Amino acid sequence: MTETPDWFPSQDEPDPMRAAQAGMKPTLPKRFYKEAGVEERDGLFHLTLDGRVARTPGRNALAVPSSALAEAMAREWSGQGDEVDPSTMPITRIVNSAIDGVAARQSEVVDDLVRYAGSDLILYRVSEPARLVQSQDSAWNPILDWARDSHGARFTLAEGVMHVTQPEEAIAAIRAVIEGIRSPFALAALHVMTTLSGSVLIALAHASGRLDTDQAWTAAHVDEVYQESVWGEDFEAMERRRRREADFRAASDVFRLASR
Repeated sequence: MTETPDWFPSQDEPDPMRAAQAGMKPTLPKRFYKEAGVEERDGLFHLTLDGRVARTPGRNALAVPSSALAEAMAREWSGQGDEVDPSTMPITRIVNSAIDGVAARQSEVVDDLVRYAGSDLILYRVSEPARLVQSQDSAWNPILDWARDSHGARFTLAEGVMHVTQPEEAIAAIRAVIEGIRSPFALAALHVMTTLSGSVLIALAHASGRLDTDQAWTAAHVDEVYQESVWGEDFEAMERRRRREADFRAASDVFRLASR
């Protein structure tokens, strides 16, 4: 049996977002395998490296219930060069965190996601300037309409940054939706999307198919895009957002593939 090296996220990190971004060292290890593949065993699809089943940092089998998800991991491993760079393997990192962290702590992850609903990004609006008000309304109101019409969740909007306590019924409705996600892989992916977007409502609307990936990412950055239109773009900020978008898209892929 081969084991994925310990520069991947530890099983001691239950937060899927931190786990998905962790595990990078200044000196990257040399590639220690020639081929990455997938092998089905007992109804699960295992990542294999040179024909040997790979393991997570927590010494669990690196196996998923979806062949498409396993193939996506294999492509990440196959795409490595002379060195193995975990920062270019977001799907594998999310799967690792799901197996080693989320699977045994799903209720904790659910609770964390529900907390986002109490102070969700899209519930806090500006009163001016008019162009930003219109941008927020255009991007965020359809998500609130979806939450209301599909799940009976009616939220209270606020202006500024002062916290507004949301109706218990709305929070309970969102909890029910999240608790309906049984797959630890899909739950880990949802958590990553929520953390990156700052909104569990955006993440859930995307997961449900109400928003595509571009719409979800755009909705999460309405304020930033407006500020850039006023003050100009910052190269470093744009690069950070580009990397975060790649992780968001990877999480979207994991959710979709894990839910098949």
